[in-house]
Amino acid sequence: MNKRPTRITIIGLGLIGGSLGLAIKKSVPSAVVTGYSRTASTTDRALRTGAIDIGTSTAEHSALKADIVFVCTPVRAVKDIFCTIAPALKRGCIVTDTASTKAEVMEWAVKYLPAHVNFIGGHPMAGKEVAGIDAAEATLFQNCVWCLTPSAETSLDSVKRLTTLLRKLGTRPLMIDPARHDLLVAGISHLPLILSSALVSCTTRSELWNEMARLASTGYRDVTRLASGDSRIYTDICLTNWQSITRWIDDFSKELQRFRRLVADGNEALCEAFSEAREARDKWLKSHRQ
Repeated sequence: MNKRPTRITIIGLGLIGGSLGLAIKKSVPSAVVTGYSRTASTTDRALRTGAIDIGTSTAEHSALKADIVFVCTPVRAVKDIFCTIAPALKRGCIVTDTASTKAEVMEWAVKYLPAHVNFIGGHPMAGKEVAGIDAAEATLFQNCVWCLTPSAETSLDSVKRLTTLLRKLGTRPLMIDPARHDLLVAGISHLPLILSSALVSCTTRSELWNEMARLASTGYRDVTRLASGDSRIYTDICLTNWQSITRWIDDFSKELQRFRRLVADGNEALCEAFSEAREARDKWLKSHRQ
């Protein structure tokens, strides 16, 4: 007897959801992928690009009969999606998400999802500064860490099933506590997007900007890349992880003031500060490539 194909649902078909669909169809071609986007044209685009096999007009309909449901929406939309799809979820279904913050999502899962499903919080450490289905690509998650935050009630079998699928997509699943996840990513993911946006605001609001704009080149472009991201996603991240993010902003402010003092004082220790930063980054890059 032929084994029934895995039914996977993706709710939210932007950069992450679209890339996930393309990756699944490439790595697990037997899977049947159903997709939903609140924008019908996005669903149509996902169908045309082969990211999904079936498109639906409602999130609830997309979740019917699904073995695995990925919620790939901005984080504050996750709660409403949970409420909407809850009646449609079959017993034993795995529900996961891709939101950049995890603590609140885990609370919503307990409150709004039925007890007969297995929820595993998720966050792929991958992305681009551009959003939307047109930016999606099958290789987006290759060799990326995919954070997973199962609850104490999550069955070990469901964790195994999800990690097996994610490994087929070329990712490296990592189990992590939700609160710890939020603290760590606030420093290496959320703080950078704020710094990038703040630099753009600082410079473009200056009366000197028209002149500076003609001179700005690769350095400015590289540091401000994240400012081109999705403002709704950024806002949701900050409002659901504000405690960890403000902690890192405070720490960064202290470090920025240290550099200010070194610059203002004409202190030769400035060279040592730059060297320490370069060496720390080089060490991280070396370990990251291994």
